[in-house]
This record gives sequence, structure tokens and C-alpha cells, in this order.
Amino acid sequence: MLAKIKSSVFIDALKLELQVPTGCCVRGVLRDDAGMVCRTIKKEVKKDKEEFTLNDLNDLPYGRYTLELSEGSDEMRMQLVKRV
Repeated sequence: MLAKIKSSVFIDALKLELQVPTGCCVRGVLRDDAGMVCRTIKKEVKKDKEEFTLNDLNDLPYGRYTLELSEGSDEMRMQLVKRV
């Protein structure tokens, strides 16, 4: 699995580019700096390379976050920052 974030700084939405085999299911957890789960996502990828936007993040407080993505046994973690 390969995931790219358009920008590690976000305001109200987070844009990802996912590269996984077609038909795979990608799961994600967005955690705040204290480790609390803020959002969960589940996305079935229909193409080898697909863009995905996680919307409605404007109610989250400003600060540092970690996005944990997994597909089967493959896992990734990305550090993010929510700004004004």
C-alpha cells in the first residue's frame, strides 16, 4: 500500500492518494496528540490509484494528529497538523 497526502497541514479536509490493489479495503484512524480517536474511515479502492478526501474536519481542535492507515497486514502512519 502506498498513500500520499497532498499536504500534511489541513484545515477542514484531508486529501489522500491511495495506491493499493483494486478491490482492497483501506481502513484509517485519525488520532489527536493524546491518542484519542477523532475519525475512522473505511474505503474500498476501485482503481489501482484513487484519490480520496476526508471531509468535515473543521470541528476538530487545532493541533497535531496522526493518521494510521492499514490494508491487510500493511500499515502506515502519517503525522499531520491542523491549522487555522
